[in-house]
Amino acid sequence: MKLYYTLLLFFVLFSIQAQQLEPVQDTLQSEYFIIEGDTVMRESITLDEVRILGKVKFASNADRRAYLILRRKTRKVYPYAKLASERLTELNSRLDQIKTKRAQKKYTKIVQNYIEDQFAAELKKLTHTEGQILVKLIHRQTGITTYSLIKNLKSGWRAFWYNTTASLFEISLKEEYHPEAVKEDYMIEDILQRSFQSGILEPQSSTLDFDFIELTNKWTGRYR
Repeated sequence: MKLYYTLLLFFVLFSIQAQQLEPVQDTLQSEYFIIEGDTVMRESITLDEVRILGKVKFASNADRRAYLILRRKTRKVYPYAKLASERLTELNSRLDQIKTKRAQKKYTKIVQNYIEDQFAAELKKLTHTEGQILVKLIHRQTGITTYSLIKNLKSGWRAFWYNTTASLFEISLKEEYHPEAVKEDYMIEDILQRSFQSGILEPQSSTLDFDFIELTNKWTGRYR
């Protein structure tokens, strides 16, 4: 059994329709003043908060190369983790509206066929490290490990089986995301924040409780 079947099992649990995020728009506010019979309009624009991130510094060329490789892999798998969070929200909402077990099973089967058609080919292409980063990011986006999601939506035995299978590829479905304690996780978060700011990735807040600025201060010893 290949790794992508493990990841497919997770993604088949989510809904059919892909949601399109609404673009963030600045709010334009106008104020009018009457001065000696003339109308003067003053416009103010409410802008989103912008974090200024300093240039990443590396101790060696090897560190720089490792960061660039991690960046490429993170940017590749992040959209899947973002989709997982969106689909989990919609799946729970829809299943709550389906009254019978039979109808729920039928709905899940439709989802499975759709996800297999849409994502099987892409998930097959993931390397071992990309698969593990994806598992971490699923935890970042949902607050739940991939193992627990499978266990809750399928069964404990199946979750155990798929975790064992994944372990053959050096991937743990129980892996969590801890940028406050694991340096690689912090580097992933750094990559995400820079990619959000540059518009390369579409932002989605983490469900986990951490502050990126505080993390940066901890890991670098200064605010960027």
